[in-house]
Amino acid sequence: MDVAPPAPHRNLCTDCGVSRTSEPKRCATACQFIAPRYPELEQQAHGRSAHAQHDAHFGVVQSMHQAWLQPPRPGAQWSGLTTTLAQRLLEQGHVSAVLTMQPHPNDAWRPQPVLVTKAQDMAACRGMRMGYAPLLQLLEPALAQGHKRLAVIGIPCQIYALRALQPSLPLQALYTIGTPCSDNTTTDNFHQFLARLEPKPEQVTYLEFCPDYHVELRYRDGRVRRVPFLQLPLADLPADFFPTTCRTCVDYTNRLADITVGYMGGNGQQWVLVRNARGAEMLSYLGNEVSLRAPSGSGRRAGSVRGFVANTQRAAGGLPLRRMPGWLRPIVGWLMPKLGPKGLEFARARVEMKAAETVLHLRREHPTRMARMVPDHVWQVLKPYGIKPLGPERGLAKPPPEPPR
Repeated sequence: MDVAPPAPHRNLCTDCGVSRTSEPKRCATACQFIAPRYPELEQQAHGRSAHAQHDAHFGVVQSMHQAWLQPPRPGAQWSGLTTTLAQRLLEQGHVSAVLTMQPHPNDAWRPQPVLVTKAQDMAACRGMRMGYAPLLQLLEPALAQGHKRLAVIGIPCQIYALRALQPSLPLQALYTIGTPCSDNTTTDNFHQFLARLEPKPEQVTYLEFCPDYHVELRYRDGRVRRVPFLQLPLADLPADFFPTTCRTCVDYTNRLADITVGYMGGNGQQWVLVRNARGAEMLSYLGNEVSLRAPSGSGRRAGSVRGFVANTQRAAGGLPLRRMPGWLRPIVGWLMPKLGPKGLEFARARVEMKAAETVLHLRREHPTRMARMVPDHVWQVLKPYGIKPLGPERGLAKPPPEPPR
């Protein structure tokens, strides 16, 4: 396996790796934070755009599932779907290499880009990493080694840049497996968060934000601890804990991947969005190892989203967050899993919250970039909450008109 060398972190950049290639100026057209072109790239990747099919929340979707591998793979974050999809591609010869992340040898939480050429080595890539890593820096070494059939596992900003570069890459086949992402930070910042959450953070081997409004921690000695969202020390984090880029990300569900594998709409299982024929092909390689069923949703998300919007407006305006009284938190924490949105409603709520966060923070920090950075699908999901483009904010990011039928 080939590993990218360590690289310094750059401000206002999620370090997808394009800036570390031989042509760093390609960032100007490949970065989703400069001038995103979602309708165009969705058409390129899927043969249609979400604007044309009016699916603003999740993007182009051919089929959607709650899914679970049987048996779950040891060491996986959930059941191991993401790495097993890539493993099958290698086993069956559909690709000769997979570009993905593995844990850094000196820090299991730190992601390290790696080019995997042996199916059995995908097991070392299971589990969650937290932080930035220049995944696409390994594109050029992969091509130089003769890999013309490639799979890439990435978060949205990485997959977006890859799709923007794809027409110029001498590839015979490209399979993209996406995972949802929101509010990433540096690995060092994550260690600070973990230290606020757990007095012995070095004993924690697993952390997951679950759709039942809890964070699950697993420990080296086999213990499991579940912390309600309301008990997390998020309000104690420094203002720059999450960078502007992540607070203004417009792609929570990895809209340009062939297949997205996450948890938000899974109701306790994994959530799979098949976006095109190549995504369906990959899922078929799992055969009867994966159980699939239709996703469901319940509860009402509007109240949760409005509360989030109000708090974000205060934060974006430099005002202190409203903290819930300590005596009330256990009560609300008990009620949230019972009354709050679940499944697809939970997923839609998170997409709407992320859209509101994008607009409100950009208005305060980079108002002149609104027209370029906010795609139309963000405004679409915010309509029910009265958040609309002001003046020229919509301009350049508005999608092109649909061709006549």
